[in-house]
Amino acid sequence: MQNLQIDGQRLWDTLMHTAQIGATPKGGICRLTLTDLDRQVRDWFKAQCEALGCAVAVDEVGAMFARRPGKNPNLAPIAMGSHLDTQPTGGRFDGVLGVLGALEAMRTLHEAGYETNAPIEIVNWTNEEGARFAPAMLASGVFAGVFSRDYAYARADRDGKTFGAELARIGYKGADKAGARQFSAMFELHIEQGPILEAEGRMIGAVQGVQGIRWYEVIVAGEAAHTGTTPMALRKNALIGAARMIERVDAIAREHAPDAVGAVGLIENKPNSRNVIPGEVFFSVDFRHPTESVLDAMEAKFRTALADVMPPLQLTYTETRIWQSPPVKFVPELIECVRIGAEKAGFKSRDMISGAGHDAAYIVRVAPTTMIFVPCAGGISHNEAESTSFDECAAGAQVLLNAVLEFDRRLG
Repeated sequence: MQNLQIDGQRLWDTLMHTAQIGATPKGGICRLTLTDLDRQVRDWFKAQCEALGCAVAVDEVGAMFARRPGKNPNLAPIAMGSHLDTQPTGGRFDGVLGVLGALEAMRTLHEAGYETNAPIEIVNWTNEEGARFAPAMLASGVFAGVFSRDYAYARADRDGKTFGAELARIGYKGADKAGARQFSAMFELHIEQGPILEAEGRMIGAVQGVQGIRWYEVIVAGEAAHTGTTPMALRKNALIGAARMIERVDAIAREHAPDAVGAVGLIENKPNSRNVIPGEVFFSVDFRHPTESVLDAMEAKFRTALADVMPPLQLTYTETRIWQSPPVKFVPELIECVRIGAEKAGFKSRDMISGAGHDAAYIVRVAPTTMIFVPCAGGISHNEAESTSFDECAAGAQVLLNAVLEFDRRLG
């Protein structure tokens, strides 16, 4: 196998260039799915791939596939990629490193004139974050058969705009049927979004799998009334109910520590006026754990808490579990390729489980899949302060290329 070296400076320059598309004043990115900024970065990505001679296709839920041919067209492509959408106050590396690291690996292959056995594809998955359209990992979920295309099209943001309409508006509702493509394997490079690698002085995480995730939505209904004229004993304050549940959600996660986590991340108070008692509150809940039975127990305690908290406050509620992503295990052979790729690049790796959800968690249902982690400063992510160094980004891209080439050698 030829000793191909990625260009770390070129990768870094590309990361910093695309960070200007949706740049925030605090150094992060706000590039929500299917916005005009998302279209802008997609157009840029498509042009970069076509400049390398790649054929770019788009499926019916907007996932982008840039393919470089291999020696054997009968082999399914080896995919590498992640996502270009961000949180409202996202960082410059979450997801983006996985796509641009793959682009750098593809540029390296192109410059060297290196011909792989299998075709190589870069993938940009749509709506991984779930920040605008819930649930998360929507396009990869349709690809893997977890969601239907029509379910994805019907997802609406908080303004009532649907995924399908916005996909068409920005020109990325493709003709290819989602899930029709086959992969020999998929490798996803990502920042860890946690503190373990940095704390242990390891450059590379060989990811074994992803913990289970469940998302819920709750609407608490009370009665809007004047704050100055309504006696305390007669109030039906929906915000009080939501506040008590926020504490309960935190307590439930702490009961199952250290592996469990849980939080309320989104809350909307209505009518949200200074002198009106809140009549309705919407909030979301996110529970995560590596074991399904523990998630079952957390869910049961959450529902019991709702039933305990709301009636004494004269409140009613509706609760819906809107998303469930069970714990997954990645493919040992691909994990081995990552370990070999790290060793070849001169880096220490460690086995680890992902606490965050990723597109790879769905793709493993239909193709051999694994992930590669690199450190991020303080484990901070989903934050404009998110930071990963030049050397860490370069290391991740190099191990990605090495792992892909190791797997490609085995296909040959």
